[in-house]
Amino acid sequence: MTTKTKNIINWTLTGLVAFIFIGTAIGKLTGKLDGKALGLDPGTFKVIAIVELLCAILFIIPRTGLLGTLLLAAYMGGTIATLLEHGQSIIPAVIIQVIVWIVAVARFPELKQRLLNKKTNRS
Repeated sequence: MTTKTKNIINWTLTGLVAFIFIGTAIGKLTGKLDGKALGLDPGTFKVIAIVELLCAILFIIPRTGLLGTLLLAAYMGGTIATLLEHGQSIIPAVIIQVIVWIVAVARFPELKQRLLNKKTNRS
């Protein structure tokens, strides 16, 4: 696979992850998504949306992408814990968490090296 193909795939996957998080953040900010089922008041829900948006932006930017990955992973961990606490399905949140990690490992060779203990070739 050429470097250009890898870059296209990485940016496409990054866009998909960003679309998910930015979309839900906008839904929270505009009131289309509601936090009442999770016991969250509208003000708290808007703060969570801003945090989600900032994490997604950090994930998109190549220089801060690794930090964004860690923050999105932590954010999704909190989401999963909240859903478990309220007896709701965690399957969609777990799937999103897995997608975040797959994209991060594909985008950041240093993360792949650390997590999988493999040497990477930089092209």
